[in-house]
Amino acid sequence: MRQIAMISALALTLSGCAVFQPEGERSGVTGPTEPQPATEFAPAVSTSVLGARAVSAAALDKTTAEERAAALAAPASGGERELGRVVVALGPPAEQGLWLSSALVKAVAKGRIVTAAGKSLAVELRPGTGGALLSLAAFQALGLNLTELPQVTVYGP
Repeated sequence: MRQIAMISALALTLSGCAVFQPEGERSGVTGPTEPQPATEFAPAVSTSVLGARAVSAAALDKTTAEERAAALAAPASGGERELGRVVVALGPPAEQGLWLSSALVKAVAKGRIVTAAGKSLAVELRPGTGGALLSLAAFQALGLNLTELPQVTVYGP
């Protein structure tokens, strides 16, 4: 039994010797023993922070300048009331138009939002759950930074 253990230990020791050979010495291998520098390089890759499919916010917004101007110039209607204040985040850019989705709203209606800076915008009010979302077009019409979480006052019927 002792002889089997010694033979096993000797076999393991000898098999590990190849691991400790210096880099330049390779027995049984044909070719150069010194590492060769690379002679080929991969082509340069041009990407943006968002990757190859990045699209600008302006390209996603399909509202016209006339629609934005009309929404900014819309006066407050006589029957509207303040529904409350909400902090808004950018909504899905694929959903076009000037809209606000909020838990303050129970049914789709025409309404208005006012920023802390006093800018007013006529929007479609949509019922929502959780945090309030504002459309990409509304963010741009109000001149808000897309990474901001601004507070707006919501007015509706």
